[in-house]
Amino acid sequence: LSGDSSGNFPMSAIEKLHGAKSHKKRCKLLGDEHSLHVTASNLRQRYVTKDGKCRVNLGPIADKSLFISDIFTTLVDLKFCWFLLVFTMCYILTWVAFGGIYFFGAWLRDDIAHVHDPQWKACFQNVDSFLSALLLSLESQRTIGYGSRMVTANCNEGTVLLMVQSILGSIIDALMVGCMFVKISRPQQRAQTLIFSKHCVVCERDEKLCMLFRIGDLRVSHMVDAKIRAKLIKSRQTKEGEFIPLEQSEINLGYDTGGDRLLLVEPQTITHVINESSPFWEMGSKRLKREAFEIIVILEGIVEASGMTCQARTSYTEDEVLWGHRFESCMSLEKGAFRVDCSAFDKTFEVQMSSLSARDSKQRGGCVLENVVLPSCCCQAAQPAELPVDHKNTPIISQTPLQPVQYKYCA
Repeated sequence: LSGDSSGNFPMSAIEKLHGAKSHKKRCKLLGDEHSLHVTASNLRQRYVTKDGKCRVNLGPIADKSLFISDIFTTLVDLKFCWFLLVFTMCYILTWVAFGGIYFFGAWLRDDIAHVHDPQWKACFQNVDSFLSALLLSLESQRTIGYGSRMVTANCNEGTVLLMVQSILGSIIDALMVGCMFVKISRPQQRAQTLIFSKHCVVCERDEKLCMLFRIGDLRVSHMVDAKIRAKLIKSRQTKEGEFIPLEQSEINLGYDTGGDRLLLVEPQTITHVINESSPFWEMGSKRLKREAFEIIVILEGIVEASGMTCQARTSYTEDEVLWGHRFESCMSLEKGAFRVDCSAFDKTFEVQMSSLSARDSKQRGGCVLENVVLPSCCCQAAQPAELPVDHKNTPIISQTPLQPVQYKYCA
């Protein structure tokens, strides 16, 4: 395997090599091997799925006690079915444990043999079996109210045991109810109504090559302080020969101008200007199809209803970037109000534009003229040297009859 002249390592070759050896369905980062396994039927493996799930598994983890030390987060992160199982078992095990202690105490004090003796001063009254002791434990911890079974004042150990169970039950209530509340109120489901366009497009805006994608919010309650950012995930080989399988590069979405801070009331088209600092500066239409990369888009904001931070993610692979396309307009004015046509959210249309990269276009004069009327004498594939220096990027005015030209590229 060999990289190109820029040091980029073709991820497709790596995926083919490992894809032939692996039949795993998920990308796994193994502790000792540190190898990338890709499914054989789908050589192009995503780092982040379209719905925002990261496809990376960590293992093996030597010290799993770290998860127990942060038990609250561990419980909240459990799947709901497993959380309900833990929730139920915490109470059942507590009832059974204290029921066994009550039964053992009644057996030691011989209360079981004198259940029907009215003269006997029992510590655990009317406890004659494990089931009756379990009912006493349940009634004590849940404060249901005693019937014929109860802890009497004839022994100190019964009173201490009842106090311990009450305190432990309160701790379990606080932990379980707190975890349940946080789990229900977590804003992950809010991210389901934050939508991203299926494709990312590359076109020209204000005579600059730009990469565009759309985001929208389907709810009436808006996201507060919404921010957008993006990362480019791409493999690379350094000059020293080190292979970096998942290198992250920042994609500027307007951080320096404040364009990354959004008022997400209607669908927004996010723009990345492809300039010298952009990772796509040297990528043209053909190279874009050959490269293997993934664009991770992260939208963060505060949920207006709960005040909690919500994050929505998606990704675009190289085959989901459409060169020479624009998004259709989805906004209209009807009866004095703006209307959003959600059916047009993902629709694009093709436009004529150069297949050159932004770097090559700048080196060749950068004279991509769109919807400009030129003299007929200048429409014969003129070289940049034939044009005056001060008019490389402007229409030439003369007395020659004019003919309309939609797009013109100086080669």
